[in-house]
Amino acid sequence: MKYLLIIGDGMADNPVPELGGKTPLEAVDTPSIDALARGGILGSVRTVPKELPPGSDTAILSIFGCDPRRYFTGRSPLEAAGCGVSLEPGCASFRCNMICLEDGDKPFGQKKILSHNAGSIDGETSMAIIAELCADEEFHAALEAAGMTIAPTPSFRHIAQQRGGDIRGLVATPPHDILGQEIGKYEFSGNENAKTLWKLMELANRKLEHLPRNEARRAQGKKPANGIWFWAEGTAVALPSFVERYGCGGSVISAVPLVHGIGALTGLKPVTVEGATGEVDTNYAGKLQAAKDALTAGDGFVCLHLEAPDESTHNGSLSDKLLAIRQLDELIVGPLTAWLQEQHMDFRLLLLSDHKTLMATRTHDGDPVPFLLYDSTAVQDGVLGYTEAGGEKGVFVEDGTELMTMLFAK
Repeated sequence: MKYLLIIGDGMADNPVPELGGKTPLEAVDTPSIDALARGGILGSVRTVPKELPPGSDTAILSIFGCDPRRYFTGRSPLEAAGCGVSLEPGCASFRCNMICLEDGDKPFGQKKILSHNAGSIDGETSMAIIAELCADEEFHAALEAAGMTIAPTPSFRHIAQQRGGDIRGLVATPPHDILGQEIGKYEFSGNENAKTLWKLMELANRKLEHLPRNEARRAQGKKPANGIWFWAEGTAVALPSFVERYGCGGSVISAVPLVHGIGALTGLKPVTVEGATGEVDTNYAGKLQAAKDALTAGDGFVCLHLEAPDESTHNGSLSDKLLAIRQLDELIVGPLTAWLQEQHMDFRLLLLSDHKTLMATRTHDGDPVPFLLYDSTAVQDGVLGYTEAGGEKGVFVEDGTELMTMLFAK
């Protein structure tokens, strides 16, 4: 028996007026996913405990069977593990986004965040810009004074470490939660280190505003990467062994360091696919082939994570969110399940959205999400497709950590 987990990040939503009151899952034709829903168990699950902030960090920890109330120490340590960055003892870590702020000479606090990912900046350019920033004499000195280093990663997501960094009580709002708003309303607070981090971001904006690479991006009609944003603070964490708990090892296929990090910390193998971007232009064929290769090589478990629905929603693009859901069905779920049947591989498959990401707010939401659990050896005769409303008519799972036990149930 093979065990599969497919996550369409942030694809669940609330009704959208532009879709006539339908959700994106209801508006898109997904014949392969709906066939699995009708042939399996359909339900709704709370992946994020009510007392925790909704996000892929807390939600995917739950999905992998790790109670975030016990194991969540911040997002960035999980991402660091996925990037191969070892956290030093006594260090705090942060996600360091490349962002796009309003151009002009306004005071830093009066500027608005136009993009939390610098206009979906490509990894090569993002790494070059953060390297130039860290090499700047004044900024380098400020980093050293703060006890901070920044490790570039091939995306808009870099990892910062701060020796002795105080994160107790720190309030650092995620940039994707305040798109289009003046950042001064969300100036970091809670302790003295908040002022240090804010001054570093202000200095970075001054240094990056007229960087030649950013002037070139403007000339090409692209958003400049003229700012950085520290958030997702945390400390190192150890997660329980996946193999010991479920008796099965395997691989995690994703374009997102967070997902790789959770997998790696539980003892699973992170798989990076060339051309996997986390956007609608990601390498679907490469991800599909990676899953086939892992299963053929003997992996008993494979997680395949698609980030595009979530990023599309943060970017405010309804058309891209619809496209991402359609592509998940057409380019991943349909061909993968057909191949499994051709190979005469029995399989159990869990498919879900890790959390809702709302077109109305372009941010995450902690309400329950629909899931489907399919067993190729025990096909059901249902009638409901995979939607939020369909999930609400099925079983309800209050604790998302139970999902992996359900997947591996005999």
